Amino acid sequence: MAHFSLEGKIALVTGASYGIGFAIACGYAKAGATVVFNDINQDLVNKGIAAYEAEGIRAHGYVCDVTNEDQVNAMVAQIEKEVGVIDILVNNAGIIKRIPMHEMKAAEFRQVIDIDLNGPFIVAKAVLPSMMKKNGGKIINICSMMSELGRETVSAYAAAKGGLKMLTRNIASEYGEYNIQCNGLGPGYIATPQTAPLREKQADGSPHPFDQFIIAKTPAARWGTPEDLVGPAIFLASEASNFVNGHILYVDGGILAYIGKQP
Repeated sequence: MAHFSLEGKIALVTGASYGIGFAIACGYAKAGATVVFNDINQDLVNKGIAAYEAEGIRAHGYVCDVTNEDQVNAMVAQIEKEVGVIDILVNNAGIIKRIPMHEMKAAEFRQVIDIDLNGPFIVAKAVLPSMMKKNGGKIINICSMMSELGRETVSAYAAAKGGLKMLTRNIASEYGEYNIQCNGLGPGYIATPQTAPLREKQADGSPHPFDQFIIAKTPAARWGTPEDLVGPAIFLASEASNFVNGHILYVDGGILAYIGKQP
């Protein structure tokens, strides 16, 4: 469908050498977009380029720290020169530190905020002038259910993602008149290598308690897959969402709508 085509578009997905960002970028490439991504060092960028090649995708990779404004500005200028003006930005780069709040150092808290909240601000700010000039663009921030819910040990992550939700709404408010749409994508619990330990069988062969907890809390009764995020991400990047702005689309199998099974 033409509405969902990304033909001729240039998409920058931050931190997309693997995981959720990689899956979204592959989906964009299959919908016709040229994929650009960054990561923190050359080794990760090389691994990313090889992973895209294995999928038959020619991706453009750059080394860049999203928390460093000078590096981000230089990267965006380089992309505009070498590939073209960015039409779609996905702020995907992020980290989580699972530490009880009373044991967390302020420096650790700041690091999570820096990457998960300041990073999206810095990258969005860098791409906005060209989007304003051509009167159009899509910015998609990878939020989280922690934009809505709290949980033990993730105070910094929840604070950052809650802030990112409001940054999303504010970008929509401030730049909507330039035909720029800024929305959030809120993944639920997704089966990735990072969450694999939470799904490992116990010594007696029973499911991991957290695995049981998530399945009981999810109406779909399963973990999500990175592929579950691709359709929603394409929708938010395409002309199909031209009048959708400041919205957070949660892709969580229904967790946020559900009180959970009675034990």
